[in-house]
Amino acid sequence: MNRRVVLASGNAGKLHEMRALLARCGFELVSQAGFDVPPVEEDGLTFVENALKKARAAADHTGLAAIADDSGLEVAALDGRPGIRSARFAGEGADDAANTARLLESMAALSGSERRARFVCVVVYLRHALDPVPVICTGTWEGEILTAPRGAGGFGYDPVFLPGGMRESAAELGAERKNALSHRAKALDDLLRALSREPGMNANLSV
Repeated sequence: MNRRVVLASGNAGKLHEMRALLARCGFELVSQAGFDVPPVEEDGLTFVENALKKARAAADHTGLAAIADDSGLEVAALDGRPGIRSARFAGEGADDAANTARLLESMAALSGSERRARFVCVVVYLRHALDPVPVICTGTWEGEILTAPRGAGGFGYDPVFLPGGMRESAAELGAERKNALSHRAKALDDLLRALSREPGMNANLSV
């Protein structure tokens, strides 16, 4: 029997990606959009704070266990920006294209190792809204920022992110390959291993 869990996000791309990763392990991931969960102000100073805030709101509103992630792109030469403001780098309500354009503009004078970057993902699992010991896992994906977008897949900054040791951008990899390599995949793999060790959870959840 599948375990029903709400994803504390309305991002269709993120839902598709995470649902594919979790389905093989017995989770039925449903979007909070189907429950009219009120929007949460992501005003935390860290990825962990924002993920916890989103997960608690979704769990409280739906009565389900909740998974939330907060993720972003960090460029060392930009002092870690866009970081926790990755989804709003070009301003509140900005879309992927605007955020990417702002990033490329900010890095126009950078070259070589100055273009190194990494995706960071923090995933939080709450058994219920008042869970005092949430499961928190982190994954990173190292690479560099291209000078122009490449590829039509993925979402966010994928078209300008070149994973380390690869020739294809994250947007050119295809969903299956990306799901095996990404920061989100690594964080979710760690989450599933952690859940497999909990009482009452099926050991075959480990990946």
